[in-house]
Amino acid sequence: MRKIVHRHLGKVVAGAAIAVAGTAVMIGVTLPGSAGAEEAGGGLQADGTTQQAARDGQGGSVRPGVVERAPAEGEKGKGRDPLTDDEMRRAERIAVNRALFDSSENVEGARGPQRIGVDLAEPDTADLDNPNAPRRADITFYDYKDDTLVTKTVDLDTGKVDRTGVQHGVQPPISRDEMTEAAQLLIADPLGAGLKADFKDATGKELTSPDQLMLNSMVYRATSGAPAALGACGEHRCVRLFPKVKNGPWIDSRDLVIDLSARKVGKLG
Repeated sequence: MRKIVHRHLGKVVAGAAIAVAGTAVMIGVTLPGSAGAEEAGGGLQADGTTQQAARDGQGGSVRPGVVERAPAEGEKGKGRDPLTDDEMRRAERIAVNRALFDSSENVEGARGPQRIGVDLAEPDTADLDNPNAPRRADITFYDYKDDTLVTKTVDLDTGKVDRTGVQHGVQPPISRDEMTEAAQLLIADPLGAGLKADFKDATGKELTSPDQLMLNSMVYRATSGAPAALGACGEHRCVRLFPKVKNGPWIDSRDLVIDLSARKVGKLG
């Protein structure tokens, strides 16, 4: 097998841990049945069931495992229950009115804000002990047109927006869609040549799509000494990617930053 060449841009990282800005990102994997495997009765059968838990008292026979169907999710939750899928969809429809849709821009440059997340809102102080308090949802968007974070709180009972918050320079974690777009920009950029070369070294195939990678990310903010091309990061939405070949090794691209607001790639150091 041809030896993988270590490039200045990205060398394949064989381990499952990456040091980022002096912080070790540790990824732990627990295999099914590995916990307590040495305890009495902790052995696994061929079908994956444990000896002790599966015994029915009839001569020590082992019953096959049964997978129960998940309970049906209602259209509306109760109290502090997590938001249902229906509630999240409804909250977003209420939050994104025509004016917001027409005046904003998502990560791909199309009309409409980029959704970051939908969460159950914290209850008002007066409702802390009220079991019948109205359910509210906080919907967070990023508007790439003017780099603002927009949060709308929707009352799911009345179907109205209770309040709207707009912030500049606030950078929540990168969403899945943003990671995918960042990877697409990197693959298409000349600075992504090393990433593509290392992917080919590891797989023998050309890297043409983010779908070929598993992606992790972190927000990047410019610090003193940052390259001029990345000086706006923090006001702009910027991301560092930690790509992994599916069923393969990590690829080191820590020195690359994708400015999603400017749709450009820069290099640290």
